[in-house]
Amino acid sequence: MARTIAERGDVLPLLAEVFRHYGFEGASLARISAGTGLGKGSIYHFFPGGKDDMAAAVLAEIDGWFRLKVFAPLREGADARAGVDAMFDAVEAYFLSGQKVCLVGVFALGCERDRFAAQVSDYFAEWIGALAAALRRGGRDADTAQALSEEVVGAIQGALVLARALDRPAAFTQALQRLRLRLL
Repeated sequence: MARTIAERGDVLPLLAEVFRHYGFEGASLARISAGTGLGKGSIYHFFPGGKDDMAAAVLAEIDGWFRLKVFAPLREGADARAGVDAMFDAVEAYFLSGQKVCLVGVFALGCERDRFAAQVSDYFAEWIGALAAALRRGGRDADTAQALSEEVVGAIQGALVLARALDRPAAFTQALQRLRLRLL
């Protein structure tokens, strides 16, 4: 039975899970409808641009969450260490301690990478830049801060893949703990 959803934003978390599970190409209209509980008419009412519109909206929602919960504390916090701690706490919560894959990472690796290249690239560049800014405020020189930031963001993404591949979410949590100690 079709679900009644009042606002477009209400469906974004459901769409994100469909894209996480099936990828962009595998997210057929039938799977989107089943995952959201919306009929075809409702889906196109909220997303007249179709699947591209849906994916762009989901990526924008993720970007907004990360800007608020991860990037802003890293960039704007008076205490660089507190910003880094907040990043690790937020990332662990967002990815459900390694049980949830990074949708932006899924899009970076799939056929849709070129279609959403700007959004994918901006997400990772913003994360690396925000972390590097915090590390510089914490006393690291610019080159070291940049290198560490790239290493840490890459390691977080890799730990998500590893946790999923091994079906061992604790691998993600353990990697975050090691990375946190490395930075602090």
